[in-house]
Amino acid sequence: MNFLKVDLQFFAGEKTEKATPKKRQDARKKGQAAKSQDVNTAIVLLAVFLYLMFFGKDITERLMGVLRHALQNYLFMELTANNLESIVVEILGELVFFLGPVMGVALLAGVAANYMQVGFIFSTEAIQMNAEKINPISGFKRIFSMRAIVELLKSILKISFIGVIAFSVLWARMDEVLLLANKSVGAAIATIAGLTLQMGLFASGALLFLSLLDFLYQKYDFEKGIRMSKQDLKDEYKNIEGDPLIKSKIKQKQREMAMRRMMQEVPKADVVITNPTHFAIALKYDEEKADAPVVVAKGVDFVAQKIKWIAKENEIMTVENRPLARALYSQAEIGDAIPEEFFKAVAEILAYVYQTKNKVL
Repeated sequence: MNFLKVDLQFFAGEKTEKATPKKRQDARKKGQAAKSQDVNTAIVLLAVFLYLMFFGKDITERLMGVLRHALQNYLFMELTANNLESIVVEILGELVFFLGPVMGVALLAGVAANYMQVGFIFSTEAIQMNAEKINPISGFKRIFSMRAIVELLKSILKISFIGVIAFSVLWARMDEVLLLANKSVGAAIATIAGLTLQMGLFASGALLFLSLLDFLYQKYDFEKGIRMSKQDLKDEYKNIEGDPLIKSKIKQKQREMAMRRMMQEVPKADVVITNPTHFAIALKYDEEKADAPVVVAKGVDFVAQKIKWIAKENEIMTVENRPLARALYSQAEIGDAIPEEFFKAVAEILAYVYQTKNKVL
């Protein structure tokens, strides 16, 4: 029996269930989501190379203009502390002018890649200090873990695949590469730039393909990491819905409070209609507030006996009418006016009560 109990506890703690929406929301609050860094890298590289493909000629002309200007104006200039600062500022300004768009494209591509994968997430928990991150034992475990081995295999695959793609592009244009020595400097630079651009585009496309596979793996690994055990599901349900024992106690308290409020209304009643032992309904008629008598208290068995006892203590008259008591109990709620079909019967009872009180007075 002990072995069976241990086995049951083990299976109850095994994480085999899909994560609940609350678990996913809590993970996002911690900055955790299925994300591949390779997707970001691939999209950024592809965006930059596409930008260079369309605007590379303008950037090259701008760069050549900067070089010509520098050679013509600064080559034979005597450098001093005063003019050196202005030269550096001017050259840096020109560099920023044509490198700025490239950096802007890279930034926008990176933001877009992140948003496509995880949407908008803002969390400070990921940057908080955690002693576990600098624990050498945990570090060795991460280095020699299965995840580290998978990441190593992925890196080897990426390098091999992209290397083959880049070499294939280079091999296809080997004739142009061999003729570089016979070309002018400008033509050679143009050939090398075109070759670099083509290799970059093909390599970025290959990396994007691999990154999509990596994203699927990261998504699988993330889903596996946030799985829950049956006990986790029970605990989460308790946290959301509340402990059943606590809920039952709260409901019991609420019933007790409602009972006390109801009993406080009995002394204000005009009459209590009884069955005579099982049912008791206390009625009050205030013609200024309602058009019909209102049920201020009702109950069966023990509650009915308590209503009658309070009525007796407060000299509230009780009238036995079994059919009416049963009907009012089943068809009228506390605080409601009695149904119209009972107007006549209740009016006769109230008339009798008022008449009896007047005689006593």
